[in-house]
Amino acid sequence: MRTLTIPAINATVGEVGYGLMGLTWRPDPLSEEHAFKAMKTALAQGCNLWNGGEFYGPPEHNSLTLLNTYFTKYPEDADKIVLTIKGCVSGNDPDSSPTGIRASLERCLAQLPPSVKTIDIFEPARLTPGFPIEDTAAAFAELIREGKIKGYSLSEVRGETIRRAHKVHPVSVVEVELSLWATEPLEKQNEAAEACAELGVPMVAYSPIGQGMLSGDIKSLDDLPPDDMRRHFPRFTPEIFPLNLKLVDEVQKLATKKQVTGAQVAIAWVLARPHHFKFAGQLTVIPIPGSTSEKRILENAGACEVEWTEEDEREVGRILSEVEVVGMRYPEVSMKYCSQ
Repeated sequence: MRTLTIPAINATVGEVGYGLMGLTWRPDPLSEEHAFKAMKTALAQGCNLWNGGEFYGPPEHNSLTLLNTYFTKYPEDADKIVLTIKGCVSGNDPDSSPTGIRASLERCLAQLPPSVKTIDIFEPARLTPGFPIEDTAAAFAELIREGKIKGYSLSEVRGETIRRAHKVHPVSVVEVELSLWATEPLEKQNEAAEACAELGVPMVAYSPIGQGMLSGDIKSLDDLPPDDMRRHFPRFTPEIFPLNLKLVDEVQKLATKKQVTGAQVAIAWVLARPHHFKFAGQLTVIPIPGSTSEKRILENAGACEVEWTEEDEREVGRILSEVEVVGMRYPEVSMKYCSQ
């Protein structure tokens, strides 16, 4: 796997990372053996940018507690992993104030002590609406000076917000939902990708397989568990879901033609964005697909080897121009915190 650099913290990572959410944010907790096997598989493939969250599961079993157990058992892996953790959520609302940031980080450090593994990058999962981003960035700068973290990230933000924060202290990475299912960060009116390229800040793409849809495994709502959170998302309502299968079908046709999987096409498209970027600067994009399955982790990492041709780019351009993704990404109560 090729490697990329996160300049702000001088870290080298594989071009595909690994999302940890599914290991702990689930109704049926995985055994440590199962989770550790998945984590080891990701690392073995070179997927060493790991992305977790304070709220990925209950306080007694979240990303931090799992990572503490993992790195206590495998201390030799600690220096191999670049770890980014999301926090700063109070109840159901984000709290990106200096007080909220510090309180969240201190909770995370209590669960994953630096003696076990450093939190390389800390990130507010969303920003408090109306709170000055300059004050948020200044709070992170202070924590970095104190040596508690190496860098900070922002999530679901527009280009203007990235630029304003970066003036106060360099942003390490910017995390956005980016896939054939969610192309907004690449659009001119959003400017997230444009700002990242301009400033040399890598973009971390979560849900690169389109909330799992582009794998082709979800053919009906019956394929989702009864308690799956996606059942509450607008794109998964009984009325809208069938309309969004059109994009899935088109991706599967391209995957069949290329003799790869739908998930690999989805990730390969994300990886190819720097080569088809319309604005100035050099864009870096790191997809972070998550999975609990060793087979699926290998499949996702294998997307690095998929050759993305000009013909593929034209075909996907045609698909995106003809097939509309219907519905908001999240319920309205959540969307108000996106693209700030």
